[in-house]
Formats: sequence, structure tokens, C-alpha cells
Amino acid sequence: MNTNIQHLFSITEKESRRIIGLMSGTSLDGLDVALCEFQGHGLNTQITLQKFETMPYSPDFKENVKSIFSKRQVDLEKVCLLNAFIGSYHGQLILECLHNWEIDPSEVDIIASHGQTIYHAPAAQHHQPGMPNATLQIGDGDHIAVKTGIITLSDFRQKHIAAGGEGAPLAVYGDYLLFSKKGQNRILLNVGGIANFTFLPGDLDTKKIFSTDVGPGNTLMDAYVQLHYPGTYYDANAAIALQGTYSQPLLAALLDHPFFELPFPKTTGPEVFNLAYLAQAQEKSKTQHLSVPDVMATLNRFSATGICEAITKGIAQEKDFEIFVSGGGMHNPLLLSTIKELLGTDKIRDTSELGILPDAKEAVLFATLANETLVGDHIDFGYSDRLVPSVHMGKISFPS
Repeated sequence: MNTNIQHLFSITEKESRRIIGLMSGTSLDGLDVALCEFQGHGLNTQITLQKFETMPYSPDFKENVKSIFSKRQVDLEKVCLLNAFIGSYHGQLILECLHNWEIDPSEVDIIASHGQTIYHAPAAQHHQPGMPNATLQIGDGDHIAVKTGIITLSDFRQKHIAAGGEGAPLAVYGDYLLFSKKGQNRILLNVGGIANFTFLPGDLDTKKIFSTDVGPGNTLMDAYVQLHYPGTYYDANAAIALQGTYSQPLLAALLDHPFFELPFPKTTGPEVFNLAYLAQAQEKSKTQHLSVPDVMATLNRFSATGICEAITKGIAQEKDFEIFVSGGGMHNPLLLSTIKELLGTDKIRDTSELGILPDAKEAVLFATLANETLVGDHIDFGYSDRLVPSVHMGKISFPS
């Protein structure tokens, strides 16, 4: 038998497994590296987040990725080169983390890599007859495995699409396994570039679990800041937005998009909600004269409104629930206060109260997906039209 297969089998037989989860989001702030220890699987999963670090990206790296990110026409040679480069680069960042933590690579069983999304194209967005849902993440897993010497699982979203989903959101799988609690309805809200949430029913009925993208989280705010403040990548502590006043006409124009009328669940991305979309909304609402702080305040309100309207519509029958927030948006005080205002609740906390640092949550969730692929059983999420295929995800790359 191939020694790699033997090694993989021995990992599945272990009482506990050390898995590194990786996440690199649309904000491009850096690579989230979460070292997790797992015991069990399914609803019996026990996880300890042993180490976490965000390894910052250089300005040159960010610009390279941005040059091909969410664009319909790109230089294919650059895509080809970056696919290999990002894999090797992520491998190097993992080795740096392990060195900082004084952990030998041989002490890690598996790496679970999300990769870097460069385009997301669900059928509801591309409208091309006969063509399927599609998404593309680069940063090849073979390069990570060879660089680190650690078996790597990657490209998780393709199986989701192949089984009938849209490739997102994948958080529902880990949210259900790690954060469900009998007797308490919970909403796990992640505010990354795109915001999404998972509803976890207190009766633990998988057929009631609900997960969807809701619209922009940070993506438009970040893009607008980067346009007007070169070298600044986001509105820290909402300092710019807090200087402004949101515009109701611009807000109405931003909300006037077919995505918000699509049935749940659904997915979207910066391919739709970008600076060109903002410019169209300003032209439609005749608000080109607005100051930068006023536009930022409006974009902040836009994100909060999309989140709250989706929660209100998506789980209209549920009146009693608690919200746990993660993602970069949780550091935006204006966004959080507006969400509380629009939902009329103070029951909003972050996932640290559930044992997982909010900035680490997405990386932890991909580590959880890898653990399920290795040792998990079939989990039936019920109706296929809810876009939660009951599948194991990730492609396996061996170091040799």
C-alpha cells in the first residue's frame, strides 16, 4: 500500500487529531491560521483551539490578488502563476506559524485550506442557460502539502456545487456541529466581505437549519475606503462612517437589486456588489455630491439593513433567538449598534462566548470540515432545495 495512504489511515484511527485550518477572505488582510485539536465527530465533536494567528499579507501580494479578483476578464497567465504561488506562499506562512509556536510540522496531522476566492458565479447571477453554479478558489493544495510535508485537504467548495449547492455558505456544517445547543435558538452571523448567517434550531432538527448569504458585509466599505484613502484597507472602528450621516435616497438605491428579492438560501459576492454598483446607485439616486463620510455611513447602514432584513424574513416564525457574531465586521461598532437597533435586540455577542475566537471562526470551520471528511458519518440536512448537500468535502494532496 502507498505509504501516504497508510499514513492517512493511521490519522483516522487516532483518538485525537491536530488539524490546521486556513482562511483567506475577500478582505485580503492576511491568512488566518488556526491550529485545532479534534476528538470525535458529528455532534460529538470536541475541539480545542490551541493556537491562532493572522499572518498579514504584503501590499504587493494584495495588489496581485486584487488584479484578478472578481473580474470577468483577467490575464490567464497571472491566474496560472498565482494559483501555484499562493499555495507555496501559504505553505511558507504555515511553517512560520509553526516555528513561532515551537511546533514541529510532524506534530500536525492535516491542513485544511480554503484557498483564495477569485470568482463566484452562481447560476442566479450569471444567467447563462445550461451552465451550472460555479466558483473558483486558487492556491493549489499540492503546493501546500509539498512545502509543509503535511497532508492537505483543499478546494472544499467544488463538492458542494457538484452535489447541487452554490458552493456557499459552507459555515452551516461547522456551525451545526460546534455551536448547536438544545433548548436555545441561535443565529451564527459572520460579517466578512459578504455577510452570511446560519440559524440553528433549539430542537436540533437538521431540517430546520437555515443558512444563506445576505449581501455585502465589509466588501463595499473596504473598497470605498481603499479608493479614497490609498494605503488604508478598512474603516477602523468606523471612524470615517461615524463622521457622516447616511443618505436615505442612496440607501434605497443600493437596496434596489434583484438579489434581495431572491428566495433563500442564496449566495453572492463582490462580482455583484462593488464600486461600479455603488456608482450606479449614486447616479440613480442623484447623490454623487455626498461626502466620503456620508457615503461610508450609508454603506454601513446598507450592510446592516441587508443583514437584518434577511434575518427577519428568513426566520420570521422564530421570535426568540440569540445572535453570535464573527468576522471582521464584528469590530465595526457602528455596524453592530445599527444591527441591534434594526432588530430591536441586545442579544448580540461574539463567538468567544462559545469557545472560539471570532477572528478564528472561519479557519476553525474548515478544520472541522476536514475532520468530518476524515472520520465523520453522513449528516442528513433534509430537503435538497435548501442547498445544504449532505456530503464530505475537500480534495486530498499528499506531500510525496
